[in-house]
Amino acid sequence: MAAYLEACIEEANGDATFVAKALGDIARAKGMAQVARDAGLSRESLYKALSGDRSPGFDTILKVVDALGLKLHARAARA
Repeated sequence: MAAYLEACIEEANGDATFVAKALGDIARAKGMAQVARDAGLSRESLYKALSGDRSPGFDTILKVVDALGLKLHARAARA
């Protein structure tokens, strides 16, 4: 999951909807209902947020990442 998300973030070139869709792919593979419960969101709102049709709020992203058992890290950009 982590490697897939990292690759998608690098490929996204700043496109938040692309990253949201990648998180949706991971959540569906893990079980959307369980991820929604763990994130404290309704299943329907999670499907909408991670559809790739819109950019979800950062708070939603953080909740989903945590529910998936992942952590976000920052590092210096390559020069």
